[in-house]
Amino acid sequence: MQITITREDLLKPLGYVTGVVERRQTLPVLSYVLLRQQGGEMALTGTDLEIEIIAKVSKAGAGNVEMTLPARKLFDICRALPADAEITIKKEGEKAIVKSGKSRFALTTVAVADFPSVQASQWEQALTLSQKALRKLLEQTHFCMAQQDVRYYLNGLLLEVSNKKIRAVATDGHRMAVTEMGLDKDVKGDKQVIVPRKGVQEMLRLLGDTDDPVELEFGTNHLRARTGEFIFTSKLIDGRYPDYNKVIPAKQSKKIMLNRDLFRETLGRVAILSSEKYRGVRLSLSSKALRFTAHNPEQEEAQEEISTDYSGEGMEIGFNVNYMIEAISALHTDQVEFGLNDPNSSCTLASPDTAYPQYVIMPMRL
Repeated sequence: MQITITREDLLKPLGYVTGVVERRQTLPVLSYVLLRQQGGEMALTGTDLEIEIIAKVSKAGAGNVEMTLPARKLFDICRALPADAEITIKKEGEKAIVKSGKSRFALTTVAVADFPSVQASQWEQALTLSQKALRKLLEQTHFCMAQQDVRYYLNGLLLEVSNKKIRAVATDGHRMAVTEMGLDKDVKGDKQVIVPRKGVQEMLRLLGDTDDPVELEFGTNHLRARTGEFIFTSKLIDGRYPDYNKVIPAKQSKKIMLNRDLFRETLGRVAILSSEKYRGVRLSLSSKALRFTAHNPEQEEAQEEISTDYSGEGMEIGFNVNYMIEAISALHTDQVEFGLNDPNSSCTLASPDTAYPQYVIMPMRL
């Protein structure tokens, strides 16, 4: 029995699955993709034991076929074939033969029985929202996740569901992003889960900027996202997320309205001469002006100033310029509300029109 499929029908679902497959695997079977055609439907499965993606193929042939193939090699072969190519895949002994026109490729296979699957627990809660909405939640927060922090629960993103809203929170201990959106239906009970970094990155890659629905299911140890094109399952980080509400300043004594593009571009220019290691920039606030200064170990200096509507007392404070630029870039509004208290307290960055997203950045000594 063989699989016959066009290149176009195979390439997109294969791209979904190949993204989760690691190039360097401790277990060779994890570099393979499982092809399963059954009952007129076909699906491709890839996993790294932490994440599993099952991608559905829109057009499947007749007959029941199961086989495994090296994911990256099959993907590269498909990409290299002409756009209108028809592909046949057939198991012959220990090899899988991939043919298209006069091209023939013999690929190694592993036993289907050896291919692992993520055993998810029972789902405790489910909700449906648009792919665009979920993607927006992740885009506004994911860059604040920690990388390889010993506080393992920071190496992921918190999703919190309660009443008729879903909230996303990410922090690396130096900065924090919080955003939320309303849901069409009330959700029974509250739920908090921590999605690992790779799971967040894969969801961002899979989700489209469309109004098509995605169903989120929450279990004790797993999260599942289900659409018409794929089923994504990720293990969750087992841990208790810190109380992020304590980090958000109750109020800011100094609030400055700044043009978003001017603010970001000014920081970008001053950052050129900041220390490559610490990326610090000093902000000097005075009546009607905000000055930016950066130094580096070569004794070079950059300085810029922008006009403001601020009329209170002055102060100086330092921040990591990369943290500032990333937060401002995630705010898609003309104006940014920049909140400050004193040189030893966190600043906030937000849109003046909406409560979320909100960014909190710790100051640094310069």
